[in-house]
Amino acid sequence: MNWQVIFDLFFDIFSIMKFANVLKDLRTEKELSQKQLSQKVNISQSTIARWELSQTEPTASALIILADFFNVTIEQLLGLEDL
Repeated sequence: MNWQVIFDLFFDIFSIMKFANVLKDLRTEKELSQKQLSQKVNISQSTIARWELSQTEPTASALIILADFFNVTIEQLLGLEDL
C-alpha cells in the first residue's frame, strides 16, 4: 500500500471540503442564493452547487473570479488562510 497516494487523496478531499465551506460561508454572509451568486459571477448555479457539495473543484480562473467578487485572496478562499 502506498501511503503517499493515500495521503495525497485525503489532502485533496480535505482541501475541496474546506473550499466548499468557505464558499458557502462567504455566499451566505452576503445573503446570496446560489442562483444570485451564479448570475453575479457568470458561473452556473449547478457548478456552484457542486462546489458547495464538494463534488468538484474549481478551475484557476473560477478561483480568481470568486476571490475578486468576495474581495478575499485565493488562499483565503481555499481555506489556507483565515478570512
